[in-house]
Amino acid sequence: MGFTQNLQYLRSSRNLTQERLAMLLGVSRQAISKWESGKAYPEMDKLLVICDVFGCSLDDLVMGDVRGLQSTSSSERLSVTAPTEGPVEDMVGYGDHMRRFALRMTLGIFSMILGIAAANLFDSENSIIGKTPLNEFLMPLCVFIGVAIGLALLIPTGMAHGDFKHRHPFIEDFYTNEDRSRASRQLAYGVVGGLVAVIVGFLVMVYCSEVLGVSDGWPVAIMLSCGALGVGSVTYFGIMHSSLDIEKYNATDEHGDVSESNRDAYYNKLTGAVCGIIMMISTIIGLWILFTGDMPSDATDWSNGWGSGHGLFWLAWVIGGLCCAIASILIQMFKDHKER
Repeated sequence: MGFTQNLQYLRSSRNLTQERLAMLLGVSRQAISKWESGKAYPEMDKLLVICDVFGCSLDDLVMGDVRGLQSTSSSERLSVTAPTEGPVEDMVGYGDHMRRFALRMTLGIFSMILGIAAANLFDSENSIIGKTPLNEFLMPLCVFIGVAIGLALLIPTGMAHGDFKHRHPFIEDFYTNEDRSRASRQLAYGVVGGLVAVIVGFLVMVYCSEVLGVSDGWPVAIMLSCGALGVGSVTYFGIMHSSLDIEKYNATDEHGDVSESNRDAYYNKLTGAVCGIIMMISTIIGLWILFTGDMPSDATDWSNGWGSGHGLFWLAWVIGGLCCAIASILIQMFKDHKER
């Protein structure tokens, strides 16, 4: 017997599916299929892992006959024998990982928006502490603190998620229909709650400026804080809902590349590049307006300060996000048109 026959025998004798064995070895299901069909051969580190999983030697696995290894202790066999009945379990901690990932990504985005909200409290024209040179220091300080906290959360979280996907390229779907229904309801509540928070924040800002005649920066800070809550709600529940799409997560080959057509990969990369450029331009414009205040204010000649250049610097990111959404829709429409 050779490696392919030995691997098939070991897997079938332990009642292991290709999917579950892929999870144990940290590879994709496609890799197991290619190994068993002789189309590919595992690297040495994977061979050693297979030996550890099934309790056999490397010589027996590669060149011997594992069917003769009936003296393996029952405890060793039970450690790699899959149950034939019962619900599928989360063997790699995917659920906990995705909850941490969603929470940290949400907090990172929330921190950035909250930093911008706090900066509006120290607008040079409508500061809560009055006109003082200290505003020129406090306003950018709030932005930098928010951005620093956000990046400190987003970058390590993204790297940890990439490492998790590299270590576990395939996961057996353990979610039930009830889990998916609950996630869909939570997403609906999260989106509605987020929209309500944004609308409430906007109404509070308009009421304070137009009815109460408040010219300070705190109404804008309240609006942005509510916006941060709304964006955070949509982000968290959106990530949690998408995490249940195990089929999409598993769409990887043994090298970790997305198993989609070259056309799909091209348009996905194009969308990411266009949106990245748009948001970088938005960031440059927003920071330029924040620190210089150079913005045509004739068209927004309001009596309060949030219509000034400093007060409207945050609009750069809002407009950038809308442009990203429009660009994504247009690229998808162009892709669908080309495929017809």
